Amino acid sequence: MIAERTQLSPETATKYALVQELLREMGQVVIGYSGGVDSTLVLKIAHDVLGDNAIAVTGDSEAFPQGEVDAALTVAEEMGVSVVRVRTHELANPNFAINTPNRCYHCKTELFSELQQVAEERNIRWIADGSHAEDGRPGDHRPGLKAAEERGVRSPLREAGMTKSEVRELALHLGISNWDKPSFACLSSRFPYGTHITAELLAQLDGCEKYLKELGFRQFRVRHHDTVARIEVELHDFPRVLEHHDMIFTRFKELGYTYVTLDLEGYRSGKMNDTLQKPDVIRLAGIAVLQR
Repeated sequence: MIAERTQLSPETATKYALVQELLREMGQVVIGYSGGVDSTLVLKIAHDVLGDNAIAVTGDSEAFPQGEVDAALTVAEEMGVSVVRVRTHELANPNFAINTPNRCYHCKTELFSELQQVAEERNIRWIADGSHAEDGRPGDHRPGLKAAEERGVRSPLREAGMTKSEVRELALHLGISNWDKPSFACLSSRFPYGTHITAELLAQLDGCEKYLKELGFRQFRVRHHDTVARIEVELHDFPRVLEHHDMIFTRFKELGYTYVTLDLEGYRSGKMNDTLQKPDVIRLAGIAVLQR
């Protein structure tokens, strides 16, 4: 379904023009395309400005559900853009699998290395991603941004100062069908730091989140805590979780969890980073030890 076009605010229109100019100056660009609204917007503008000189690349990974890849390909097809698919191997990197607070750095390093290879094969200088102005704010733990900076990856939305709400506003204006798609992060973000990430655990979590999506939930996370699955949904969805509690518990138990809980705070992006703000907690091999 194509979004309904709307009028842009003057500020968003100004930033839109700047993003167009930035991409026009690049001339050719390889874009890391996940199918989220941010990278979709960059791809849409780049394709409008540069045509076939804008190359979309999507990474296939065990930490990125196949359903998300399929959805990304569908949106790209709607925009008339072909997508290059590359296989990434994060789990083969022990620095990723042991799940330290810098896990995302290793994940993005793997992805950007693949993008660089695609760019080199086509003699393209620039690589771009969908980071926007609110990524990397003070107190926001984003080690993936460091990986991008080290490899010279451009972020046109961020360079133009475009916020998340402006991204959605512009995506709606341009008729992008996923303009209101809920925020999504790779499945590895569901694990407490120190918990060793395996393909089996990723599949377990993926099964849980697929089931919640089948029940009609849009913005949510399932967090892994050994035998416990902690569900985060938006506050207005609490009654629906309770309405389906028997079905949810049964399905999650089939997938390997002993206990299923509902987080009373509700959904909040990046909640697994909360422990990084507590200096009294030391993590070693997934065990939390309180300093005395």
